[in-house]
Amino acid sequence: MRKISFINMKGGVGKTTLSTNVAHCLANRENCKVLVVDIDPQFNATQCFFSGDKYIEYLKNNGKTILDLFKENVANISTVEGVTGIKSFNYSDIEPVQILDNLFMLPGNLNLYQIEISAGSGKENRLKKYLDEINKTYHFDYVIIDTPPTPSIWMVSALLASDYYIIPVKPDPLSYTGIELLQNIISQKKRDLDLNIKCMGIVLTIVEEGTIVFNKCMETIGKNKQLKDLLYKKYFKKRTDIAKFQLNQQFILDQSKDDIKLSLTGIVQEMIKRINDDETK
Repeated sequence: MRKISFINMKGGVGKTTLSTNVAHCLANRENCKVLVVDIDPQFNATQCFFSGDKYIEYLKNNGKTILDLFKENVANISTVEGVTGIKSFNYSDIEPVQILDNLFMLPGNLNLYQIEISAGSGKENRLKKYLDEINKTYHFDYVIIDTPPTPSIWMVSALLASDYYIIPVKPDPLSYTGIELLQNIISQKKRDLDLNIKCMGIVLTIVEEGTIVFNKCMETIGKNKQLKDLLYKKYFKKRTDIAKFQLNQQFILDQSKDDIKLSLTGIVQEMIKRINDDETK
């Protein structure tokens, strides 16, 4: 099981579009068994798989979400009966929902905003423990984790649970200059938390070829050997129809445009190769 977080501290860079389509492609084209985890309180990834009505129905039927992993069980305290009503916490009770034959999801939940977790409480390890436990039953090939665009306990939880991370970047100055800051934060977490997580590269998204901004971005990255080595060969061009498709729970592979399909499959195949190369070192 390879666990991969998609991380960028800036919003609007196509992080969720990339992560959900990579997951869909792994399941659809690469015949891999994939789990998507939405640990972003905005739960955008969940909306790519669930319509509003379908999500509400899922919750009414006691469907599990990321909230179930972190919320507390409330005990009833009585002077007569003592403490009652505490239910034991079992990771195996939080079953992911099956989306397609090879694609499963632990959906997000807006109420994640209401959960307060202090650093060092141990609860930030719950996602890691959950994935290890649930994999005994499901035997996933990949876990794709969509993270929030801000440093938070949820990002830390994703890092703790992951083997690798990928950085989606929009080729504008604010986005790609933030890569170094993100790398520094992750390096600090690796030192403080004794993590072995590795960067599996940078994927450009929302690209407008031929523009001054794009050319400047490529020039800047080209002068930085570390960033150049991390950069994927394929990238996502700016396409408004991608967002429209996702609003209807459809994905890039469902579209008729061959160029964006080739970009996606190229990104996925390069990601697989990078991971395989890392594991054979």
